Amino acid sequence: MPDHESDAGCVTATTGDAPGMKRILVIGSGGVGKSTFARRLAGGTGLPLFHLDALYWQPGWIKSSREDWLAKVDQLVAGERWIMDGNFGGTLERRLAACDTVIFLDLPPWVCLWRVLRRRIRHHGQARPDMTAGCHERLTWDFVWWILSYPVRRRPAILHRLATMHAGQRVHRLRDSRAMEDFLQSLPSAPPLSG
Repeated sequence: MPDHESDAGCVTATTGDAPGMKRILVIGSGGVGKSTFARRLAGGTGLPLFHLDALYWQPGWIKSSREDWLAKVDQLVAGERWIMDGNFGGTLERRLAACDTVIFLDLPPWVCLWRVLRRRIRHHGQARPDMTAGCHERLTWDFVWWILSYPVRRRPAILHRLATMHAGQRVHRLRDSRAMEDFLQSLPSAPPLSG
């Protein structure tokens, strides 16, 4: 996978000559800003947006059954046009196989943790807009550990997998907030980043 790293901290790799973005996957650590970025991306592209957290979690933080979740993901990836944001490693391969573009938001864990703390305060006692109603914003030590350990435990496997994307798929690795903003500003009509 050829890489090009700009001064803005954006690594862009394009495998093949992919047509326009129609099936976009936004991935990255918890707190990195996937949902906010995806919302702006949807505004700039006109593609339908699916927040995987809102589809997976039932009110009260009840997990979907594995069968229901796999069926839902299969239904989503069968669509011709979409943006999906979220991790859910158990379905990542299905989503990677179906997308034409992956945007990996790869910011430092301290930035992600700060954003999660800010989000927790902003949405205290309520569900955030990209989450299922009845799933009030929460912060657990397990989630904090997941964010802090992401660069060592998750990131290497994701980078390895992204390096093996097939011809015709685009991979954008955005490594700081400026690179995220620059990417969104390159779209025809992206709304301003606020989150």
